[in-house]
Amino acid sequence: MADMNEQMRDEAADEAPGADGPRGSNGHGGANGHGGTDGPGGTDDDAARLRRIASWRQAERTLCRAPMDRSLGEHLASLAADAGTLTDLGRPADIYGDGVVAELEQRVAEVLGMEAVAFFPTGTMAQQVALRCWAGRTGSPVVALHPLAHPEVHERGALGAVSGLRTVHPTSGPRLPTADEVRDFDEPFGTLMLELPLRDAGFVLPTWEELEAVVAAARERDAVVHFDGARLWECATHFGRELPEIAALADSVYVSFYKTLGGISGAALAGPASLIEEARTWRHRYGGQVFQQFPAALFALSGLERELPKLPSYVAQARLVAAALAEGFAEAGAGWFRVHPEPPHTHQFQVWLPYSPDVLSEASVRLAEETGVVLFRKWHPASAGPPGLSFTEVTVTEAGLEWTAADVKAALGAFLKRVAQQE
Repeated sequence: MADMNEQMRDEAADEAPGADGPRGSNGHGGANGHGGTDGPGGTDDDAARLRRIASWRQAERTLCRAPMDRSLGEHLASLAADAGTLTDLGRPADIYGDGVVAELEQRVAEVLGMEAVAFFPTGTMAQQVALRCWAGRTGSPVVALHPLAHPEVHERGALGAVSGLRTVHPTSGPRLPTADEVRDFDEPFGTLMLELPLRDAGFVLPTWEELEAVVAAARERDAVVHFDGARLWECATHFGRELPEIAALADSVYVSFYKTLGGISGAALAGPASLIEEARTWRHRYGGQVFQQFPAALFALSGLERELPKLPSYVAQARLVAAALAEGFAEAGAGWFRVHPEPPHTHQFQVWLPYSPDVLSEASVRLAEETGVVLFRKWHPASAGPPGLSFTEVTVTEAGLEWTAADVKAALGAFLKRVAQQE
């Protein structure tokens, strides 16, 4: 399932920027990642979805402005306004990856400090190609990764069905594997894939020292290391390292342009020149040699220029918001709750409450409609634990930088009031 389909699920699930939508295969959503409609005529889910989006678009205050908060016309106007500052608009449009697409590849190579980069229309394709190439080079079709990693949860078994790869899991804990778990794992594997951050466990990251140790453990087993870095951009603050130093730990890195950076689609695979040359061949075989991709490339360049420098401020503000939420729940006597992780490792984190997702989603949309404030968006049923637990993902971007701790607590109080009204 391609990342473009993910983006459609994002909108169908009303997620924050960069989300993948509710998880299907681990119980967070339907088989397609969302309850969706029952047929061509649609259901009440369609009306509820449109109601939520309308409430978010008209909101005066929000922690983030998600892609679905903007109309198609607004997206096009934004692209037209920025394009002239990003590249020479008098040049010919790209053809099969030259022009502005090649310019984007060079820019990403510089940002990550990697030898070469290839643009892909989807991250799923980029990552499949990388893992397939490494399987051929290592002689092993086995990929070690977390059971909550993107290929295991969001891609409908694509690694096995399309690329003939087999996956194994050094750990099932809600975190990335430790060095000992990698070193002592009882099955051989050729590639270790690490998702940074591990989104479905709560956007969690190891410490820098733990990451170095895990990579070293894989090397001891003669395995290569691939980073699923769809959200690698926001990891630098937690690690206290620049992006080139982080990327240098891996043999290859995939990054997304619509997660975090606000692009419309697209991804990049970075690594040694010989690997990227081989990846371009497989990109063509997989159907990814698209004739023209300049809109996606321009949005990606804009994200690198405008969003990337702001990410440290987003992470810092997410920590303020998370702390204010935890204090607000406790002060309100709300009972059981979780803010996870606390503090957040990136600008995204989870909030858990012991209510049904319908109750919490309704309270969230009523808050937006009645006060013009968006605190939480869509809530989802928990995949584990006792019945009645729900969670949501909170994302903080530029729109949320103006919020104070008092603002967060006030919005939380208004939200909890609307939850209570439904009991």
